[in-house]
Amino acid sequence: MVAQATTSPGIIRDYIDLTKPRIISLLLVTAVGGMFLAQKGVPDPLTALLVIVGGYLAAGGAHALNHYLERDLDQAMRRTRRRPVATGRVSPQQAMVFGIVLNVAAFVLLASFVNLLAAAITLSGTLIYVFVYTIALKRSTPQNIVIGGAAGAVPPMVGWVAITGSLDLPAIYLFAIIFFWTPPHFWALAMLIRDDYARAGVPMLPVVASLSETKRQILLYTFILLALTTMFYTTGELGVVYLVGSVTLGAYFSYRAWRVKRSDGLHGVRGLYLYSLLYLALLFLVIMVDSSIA
Repeated sequence: MVAQATTSPGIIRDYIDLTKPRIISLLLVTAVGGMFLAQKGVPDPLTALLVIVGGYLAAGGAHALNHYLERDLDQAMRRTRRRPVATGRVSPQQAMVFGIVLNVAAFVLLASFVNLLAAAITLSGTLIYVFVYTIALKRSTPQNIVIGGAAGAVPPMVGWVAITGSLDLPAIYLFAIIFFWTPPHFWALAMLIRDDYARAGVPMLPVVASLSETKRQILLYTFILLALTTMFYTTGELGVVYLVGSVTLGAYFSYRAWRVKRSDGLHGVRGLYLYSLLYLALLFLVIMVDSSIA
């Protein structure tokens, strides 16, 4: 199997797939948003590049380790059964080594050329994703994504720390925003593929609870998210552009969640899931714009 993996013409594509680049792209947007907020404008291009590269390496390495640890789940799920490790195109050992090497490279890069705190926080994201979410929680509790989602909330903190060198209240707010965004985003997806999760024995909320309860939880979290993003304005770090943008985006998110809650079955769920992606990207774009004109 190893020989097959190392001689396959598509090996480069397979290794890129291990990093889950589509997921990382949104994470990097939030990291850049954290830098804009800390800088109160456009950050130093070299620092931004280092954070982007380091962030990609760390997140990509964490995803590669996830492929290694969840290869049995990936084989059982229709959505993931064609992944490189699940099919044997990349061996489990190669995925594990690749993930470790990427994270070591990310830590060295950020510690050497940005600052040690940014490197340490970046590494903490990988540790949470691998040990807390993937190993400890995913197969044991429907609250897995609530707690494990902290890993995805790390990038904007790294962006802030890369500029300031310290972990301050605005960075905590950025972390909290993604922390509370993650459950409604992920549960919407989980509703769409709940049969896959059930087949693999993963206790995602839509598998162990009713669709109605899942929808209720999603609506609750969108309300919390709207309140949290509005509270962020009271810190004085952001201005009216942010306030108007965040309230508009958050109110529409809650409205879509409310419509899903009132609808039967999966009606509107896919649209809610897609909007959740757009919401986070636009919210951090608003943060960048507001920071640049402050």
